[in-house]
Order: sequence, then C-alpha cells, then structure tokens
Amino acid sequence: MQRILFVCTGNTCRSPMAEAILKNKQLDGIEVKSAGIYAASGSDASTNAKEVLATKKIAQNHRSTLLSADEVDWSDLILTMTTSHKFAIQQQYPKAIEKVFTLKEFTGEEFDHDVTDPYGGSLAIYEATYRELDKLIDKAIEKIKP
Repeated sequence: MQRILFVCTGNTCRSPMAEAILKNKQLDGIEVKSAGIYAASGSDASTNAKEVLATKKIAQNHRSTLLSADEVDWSDLILTMTTSHKFAIQQQYPKAIEKVFTLKEFTGEEFDHDVTDPYGGSLAIYEATYRELDKLIDKAIEKIKP
C-alpha cells in the first residue's frame, strides 16, 4: 500500500482538491490524505474548491487537518504545493526529508515548483488550479504505479 499525503497551507483549497482528485481515480494500492502546515483542524474545504470538484463530479467530504507527526509517520510520500511547505516539513520533521517533494518537483517540472494558491480567488482561478493539479497528479501516478 502506497500512502500519499498532500500538504498546503490551510488545507482548504489545494491539498483537499489534490486529495479528492487522486481518490477519484480509484487506484488500487494507494491511500491518500491531506493536511495543512497552518490549518485550523475541522474546517470545511473552501466554497470554490467544493464547487469546482462538484462540477467535475468528484465527491469530497473534507475537514481540514493540521499537519502533525501522525500524518508524517503515516505517509510513504509527502507532496507539497510549494517549496516553502517542503522546507517547513523537512525542518520540523527531519526523519521525513527523503519522502518530501513539491508536487511539481516530483513530476519532473524543472522550474517554479509552486502550485499557485487560489485562496480568495474567483471560481475561474480555482478551475485553473484544478486543471493544473489534475495534470500533475496524472504525471505523479505514472511514477508511483506499482
């Protein structure tokens, strides 16, 4: 079983969308969760994130989770939305250094390893983030498939 953890800042936009996208692909042998570096535990996903997922017929029942040692220990692979998230995790959880990558870094993007935060943006901005995440997750699947 491959356990993948997506991490962003507040765990209400990017990482919950990434989690829902990957879960929706229903791949055998893969478990997925998400968390946030500065999340308030128990918050709902953002309205626009939920709306974009709904238009794509992707179910989600998200409650935000503050990143803790439990999630870090649970995961085999941690995919962050930004380089600063990656560095924060590596600094706080040195034993996780080898399993933390930005999503873009993991998929082979050579420049700009950050997925732009749509927080507070329009539905169109969230749709663009969704498309970017969906494309990156498809690339990541090719690397992690058994």
